[in-house]
Amino acid sequence: MTDQSAPSPLARLAGAVGSAVALGGILLATAVSPTFSWSESALSDLGVAAPTALLFNGGLVLGGLLALGYAGALRRSARPVAVVYALCACSLVGVGAFPSDTAAHVPVAVAFFVLLAATLALDGVRRRATTTGRASLLLAAVSVAAWPLWFLADIGPGVAVPELIGALSLATWVVALAPPAPMRARE
Repeated sequence: MTDQSAPSPLARLAGAVGSAVALGGILLATAVSPTFSWSESALSDLGVAAPTALLFNGGLVLGGLLALGYAGALRRSARPVAVVYALCACSLVGVGAFPSDTAAHVPVAVAFFVLLAATLALDGVRRRATTTGRASLLLAAVSVAAWPLWFLADIGPGVAVPELIGALSLATWVVALAPPAPMRARE
């Protein structure tokens, strides 16, 4: 007999696959772009024109849609975290659907980074007595601290580096720390 309360293997993998698709689209677009600069650009600059727009925007939209399946896996262990994560995934879809040259882009991009940190922090607070909970809190702090530290370092006007740090923090949580994470050591 199977445990009906356990998330399905497909739902557990949806987050990891969604993260890989989104990050893969971002990294491929940075490699293809003739003008992208880590210190001078925002990642969203990649979503405006050829040859990178389809890679970048498509990766974010598809990655965000796949990530929604992971919210179902999260729901079984932490409904509030699942809701915030689902909103984060929807905002990721929005970043891809509304390129940076559209009025809706900034609100959905800000929502993504705020909801990303909120997902990590909420899970971390909820499970603070565990190693993975404390690691989630650390990733939340890293994703938030990356922004002022980047600007204080005065390396350049672009925000691609703190954006990538946030995205990598969320991907790490999805793959290795969240309750249904496919690579998480069970506590």
